[in-house]
Amino acid sequence: MDTLSFKTRSIKKEEVQRKWYIIDAEGEVVGRLCSRIAHVLRGKHKPSYTPHVDCGDFVIVINADKVRFTGQKTDKKEYLRYTGYPGGQRKTTPRELLAKKPEAIIENAVRGMLPKNRLGRQMFKKLFVYVGEEHPHQAQKPEAFNF
Repeated sequence: MDTLSFKTRSIKKEEVQRKWYIIDAEGEVVGRLCSRIAHVLRGKHKPSYTPHVDCGDFVIVINADKVRFTGQKTDKKEYLRYTGYPGGQRKTTPRELLAKKPEAIIENAVRGMLPKNRLGRQMFKKLFVYVGEEHPHQAQKPEAFNF
């Protein structure tokens, strides 16, 4: 039996072929949508996935202001941030964040699902979130991602 045919092959960063995907977030549940986005950003949907290489694709999310939460999360969930000063912890609910900066909801959720290191920061740079239908990435010819 030829054991060399079973060798696991790690992809190199020069060999990665990236595509552009566009995702319409209208009416989607935030957590489920963001876990799928993180999956694509990491490259886990590809057969050539390698954990230590950024082999994911670019993702454009439109209609970020039309996402939805299940249950009572719009009022009871809290986003915490810290200003860096003593007593500087700030709390925000999803309802307030949707009114002020709707793209931050998807960005925060996806960032939390990626690795917390240099590789995760590099993967996060391939995510583009927009509030309306318009986006400036027409030249990349993004294709719709089917879940």
